[in-house]
Amino acid sequence: MPLYKEQGIVLRSVKLGEADKIVTILTQGSGKVRAVAKGIRKTRSRFGARLEPLTHVSLLLYRGRSLDTVTQAEILSSFRTLRTGFDLIAAGETMLEATDKVAEEHERNVRLFLLLLSGLRVLDRTPRDPAAVAEAFLLRLLSLSGFHPSLSACAVCGAPGPHEWFAAGQGGVVCRADAEHDAGRVAPQAVAWLDSLARADLETAGEMTPDTQVRREARPMLYGFVEYHLERRMRSFALLARQVPVATSALRSTGPEPEPTLLAT
Repeated sequence: MPLYKEQGIVLRSVKLGEADKIVTILTQGSGKVRAVAKGIRKTRSRFGARLEPLTHVSLLLYRGRSLDTVTQAEILSSFRTLRTGFDLIAAGETMLEATDKVAEEHERNVRLFLLLLSGLRVLDRTPRDPAAVAEAFLLRLLSLSGFHPSLSACAVCGAPGPHEWFAAGQGGVVCRADAEHDAGRVAPQAVAWLDSLARADLETAGEMTPDTQVRREARPMLYGFVEYHLERRMRSFALLARQVPVATSALRSTGPEPEPTLLAT
């Protein structure tokens, strides 16, 4: 099978044997690719740290039957600044995990690749609220996947909001007449915050920290909606939920933020 060139973002890697790794990469032209990097764990490996997660790389790969093989890798961007803070890393890991769960192997998705690249670039510029960038990213990811939540009108009848009920299975906010038994009561301010995140670009989202209580109420809605529609547990949400930048106009909370209640899948 022929060699081919690609650029991509490393999503994750797992050990293989004594010296190799299997790396999962979202490429621009070939979708998600799983490839073997031979000898990468050796001290004198020619790959070095070029195939670590959160790295934008230029690749030369050999196409195989089940797994491709990386023959060359050059760093295009290491996103070094992104790696300097726990809040930035938690946001970046959330983007990688969500992308990995959405992307299909060898299915070209340029919009998804560009969204991820844009999100990592915004985090590398150290926004005031990295978690808000990741949460805005999740809303765009849902839109690309056809699961964007209805946040300004009833997901069932289309009646304009604000509405005080939310159900992931019904598609977002719902009016009282259409709310089913699993719909939960939500604060209109939390819905408005998610709606503003959905409308803002990623860079703007990083400067839009809401009131702490609003964020506490909005996160279970968003995280539960993501897990319900992707049908996957998101391990990175536990880390992201600990990031609580306080809005300039907000009263500071005296206690830690509770873990959000995620919707079982």
